[in-house]
Amino acid sequence: MDRKLTGKEYLFLSSMLFGLFFGAGNLIFPVHMGQQSGSAVWAAAAGFCLTGVGLPLLGIAALGASRSDGLFELSSLVGRKYSYFFTCLLYLTIGPLFAIPRTATVSFSVGIQPLLPQEHTQIALCIFSALFFLIVLYFSLRPSGILTWVGKILNPLFLVFLAILTVTALVQPMSAVGASEPTGAYATTSFFQGFLDGYNTMDAPAALAFGIVLITAIRGLGVQSPGAISVSTVKAGFFSSVLMAGIYVMLAVVGAQSRAVYGICADGGEALYRIATHYFGTLGGVLLGITVTVACLKTAIGLITSCAATFEELFPRSLSYRTYAVIFCVFSFAVANFGLSQIILLSLPVLMFLYPLTITLTLLGLTGRWFGYDRRVFVAVTVPTALAAALDFLRSLPAGAQELLHTQMILEPAARVLPFFSLGMGWVIPACLGLVVGLCLHIFSRKSA
Repeated sequence: MDRKLTGKEYLFLSSMLFGLFFGAGNLIFPVHMGQQSGSAVWAAAAGFCLTGVGLPLLGIAALGASRSDGLFELSSLVGRKYSYFFTCLLYLTIGPLFAIPRTATVSFSVGIQPLLPQEHTQIALCIFSALFFLIVLYFSLRPSGILTWVGKILNPLFLVFLAILTVTALVQPMSAVGASEPTGAYATTSFFQGFLDGYNTMDAPAALAFGIVLITAIRGLGVQSPGAISVSTVKAGFFSSVLMAGIYVMLAVVGAQSRAVYGICADGGEALYRIATHYFGTLGGVLLGITVTVACLKTAIGLITSCAATFEELFPRSLSYRTYAVIFCVFSFAVANFGLSQIILLSLPVLMFLYPLTITLTLLGLTGRWFGYDRRVFVAVTVPTALAAALDFLRSLPAGAQELLHTQMILEPAARVLPFFSLGMGWVIPACLGLVVGLCLHIFSRKSA
């Protein structure tokens, strides 16, 4: 029989969940979104929280409900080959392709770049990222108490500094939120654009990758049944979700307020630095840079460790953990030198492909007991979702790549046929139709049995 968790245990689990998801990189996207959305910031923030907070919580609940021991087992419900493909793509995305390089570029963008002349930026980024990943590699190869120290001391200090900064900005706003008109897609579809902006946090894929840590902790406290684990996960995630949502909304509002003074910055890192120096001078910018850098180091070490261990487990006859760690650090260093803005730009097409698959797998894992986790339902939903998401991938490519690939030959007919395609949500109807087909196959198979 499942035992009921105490309030203290829920607080512990909530703290763990917050630590799993919230990294320094999560700071830059709501600020930049706020600057772009201007007076439409509330609708944009609502969409952002849906993908940046709600989906990660559902992802962990799906792992618990399906009794899966991790991402590979959950995605195996579609098929073993698909599981290898999806697991590798997801870990590479939240690892050396984008998320790990982003930890270095966020640190540089917030702490170093504003202090340098423009002409020295590239060489400084190269030197900084080299030192950054040497430190990451050192601690990834040598388990140490530094992660505990950073998590227990520096992360709380970072949150205290962030709280002081945001509260000061809200009490003494640079301008009114409604002083700036929304730009681009925010002018007409602010909620949906905020929904897509939430992809940049990469927390929904991370939930499927690392959620087993929380599930294991809940099981260790005496909760065993899938239903009880899902309920405990949601309860444990309530506090951390409210906290993350609150931080996202405050940062978005502060970003919107800053636009009248600083305009739209190149990225959220630059915007965050300017906001800090506006209220606390150069010292505030330096302190922000130091705390963000340390937090990013902790995140990078954790990601390198997780990715290297996962690939060693997936391919036991290939490379060792140490070799994977070295390769991922070197590759991340190379990608980091493209700069933060370029990394965000390059990651968008991949996220547009990955997120629909993540969302459908999460929802199927969460509701699978209603159709007995029938593989036919998983396949029927995943195939059309993947095909539609591939179109979103092509649509999100840089203009030069689209011209080279002549994507308009495919995208123009798709825009006429697929509802919501212009919103970046062209996968929704194919996924729903696939679900209907899959459920019909499931029901007919039961009747004929």
